[in-house]
Amino acid sequence: MIYRLDKYGNQISQLGFGCMRFKRKDSSIDYLETEKQLMHAIDCGINYFDTAYIYPGSEECIGKIFKKNNVREKINIATKLPQYLMHSLSAVEKTFNEECARLCTDYIDYYLMHMFTDYAEWEKLVELGIEEWISKKKENGQIRNIGFSYHGDSETFIKILSAYDWDFCQIQYNYLDENTQAGLEGLKAARERKIPVVIMEPLRGGKLVNLPLSAMKLLSNNDKHYQAAELGLKWLYNQEGIMCVLSGMNSMAMLDENIRTASSSDIGCLSEDDFELIEQIKAILKEKEKVGCTGCRYCQPCPMGINIPAIFHYYNLMHMENKNSARMEYAQVMGLRKDPRFADSCIGCGKCESHCPQHLRIRDLLKEADRELRPLPFKIGIFIANRFIHR
Repeated sequence: MIYRLDKYGNQISQLGFGCMRFKRKDSSIDYLETEKQLMHAIDCGINYFDTAYIYPGSEECIGKIFKKNNVREKINIATKLPQYLMHSLSAVEKTFNEECARLCTDYIDYYLMHMFTDYAEWEKLVELGIEEWISKKKENGQIRNIGFSYHGDSETFIKILSAYDWDFCQIQYNYLDENTQAGLEGLKAARERKIPVVIMEPLRGGKLVNLPLSAMKLLSNNDKHYQAAELGLKWLYNQEGIMCVLSGMNSMAMLDENIRTASSSDIGCLSEDDFELIEQIKAILKEKEKVGCTGCRYCQPCPMGINIPAIFHYYNLMHMENKNSARMEYAQVMGLRKDPRFADSCIGCGKCESHCPQHLRIRDLLKEADRELRPLPFKIGIFIANRFIHR
């Protein structure tokens, strides 16, 4: 296993175990199979395990396994405060204590504010007194490192990144999401601030594993005969600033394949030919896209605050992947902000079109995208979820 350093020089396995997708049996986590996989992972050098308060049964499961096998001091546990449910500091304290009890531990190695999408969410926590609470937890050793996970645009990510002395952060990032969410711009900003980054969804939930047949043929015909998952993970390991890449592994075969990749890949591991191969695969994936937006952002900023490239990204994902999964991701990233700006906020000024190198009919395409991304059930769901989070 290859290791990278956290902010304080501690060695972290560059492959982390994402504990959200454990194998299930009769709707419950298959404890015996999960124990085999977790212990095998530790034996092979993985020392970073990521869970969250809202992952059903996950914290209790890994807490029980790590305690039974007496490995707590060998590994790092990362879990998350559901900040969107917190409305008092007493609720924060109660939730943290509950998590420690579930995990059979009296300290958390890497504690995250879960799923920021808007700066207003951090401001709300600050008003509750979260900064003093974090300081006390770090002083008494109950929290070793403090960070946040993020789903939103790069501009807001950088604003949150700069608002506090974070020890690390976690973003969704892969070769298909290079220019969306926090993206490469966010990764560079974290790197400049010397804040290590943990990567989630490195393979877009398996979308970059189950590639179209034409893309799989490219891989098999390549001299290096890459596996789809291997190439996606190598693309990440090749980059600086990344501390750990999480994979939601739920089989021994998947675990062993990812361990082999993580044990043989480091910064600079990809060649120009490899990058060309990835671009060819991306071109195949984009064959079904509806809008030829390159994400150049020349259309930004919009006078009405509409994130045009992000809307087109999710509109394209609807036709490249599963429609409802793309709608759900769009709702999470765009709809949970305190003041979401959807495509129907467009006033038709045309400023975006005058700057678009692709000469796209942006105003018309925004209307099309909004109709498909937000059918009535999703509009209602987004409205209710937004009001609940920002009440």
